[in-house]
Amino acid sequence: MSIWGKILGGAAGLFTGGPIGALLGGLAGHAVDLWSPCGPDDQPRRGMSDADAEAAKQTVAFTIGVIALAAKMARADGVVKRVEVDTFKRLFRVPPEELDNVGRVFDLARRDTRGFEEYARQIAKLFEDRHAVLEELLDSLLMIAEADDELHETEVEYLHAVAAIFGFDEADFRRILAGHHLAGRPAESDPYAVLGVSRLAEDDAVKAAHRALVREHHPDRLIAQGMPQEFIDLATQKLALINAAYDRIRREREGTAALS
Repeated sequence: MSIWGKILGGAAGLFTGGPIGALLGGLAGHAVDLWSPCGPDDQPRRGMSDADAEAAKQTVAFTIGVIALAAKMARADGVVKRVEVDTFKRLFRVPPEELDNVGRVFDLARRDTRGFEEYARQIAKLFEDRHAVLEELLDSLLMIAEADDELHETEVEYLHAVAAIFGFDEADFRRILAGHHLAGRPAESDPYAVLGVSRLAEDDAVKAAHRALVREHHPDRLIAQGMPQEFIDLATQKLALINAAYDRIRREREGTAALS
């Protein structure tokens, strides 16, 4: 079953509280939860181990988190643009038959009186030991925000606040933003900013930063954590950006250093 089938087939029972649980409850109504380790009679569901249920919960939380925070971000600049909606559908491969349901999640989140901070805090708690997952979520939001070829100040402020709740410091946020501010034109971005190092950094420091980022964002790592294919694809793009930045630095330093 696809990620959308998992979410929209009834996943509210995976969350007993918090804004994500309330959002799913509002969507699913009294749908039977197919992704809980126990059925309605509290007996173990055949073929669904506790580990499988936890993996489903993480996947659903991540995807619903993107939708909810994107909906809240849309309120930050006051308007939902068609290009932003189209970017979301492209990034997350929403099947035509599920567009209405996904739109319902978006609208529920946008109308919810809770602030975005509550959603961000619940997501941060769920993934507190996996910053790469949280960074992929921020990357997703940034790609949606920049879909109109402009990052509005209100959007940057919103994303900065979300990043802080996720546990990213100022340097981390600048590094994440560096790969997005010139969307579609990565050759124009600062490769040092993408790696989060100074232009004066020694070769060893540049290599160490590159290795750490590759290790953190390697798609295989996210696959092992149960992330859906849509987010594995985003991680692959992120890794390509990191490697491209490192290659540019290597070329710039040829003849004066021995980066390899």
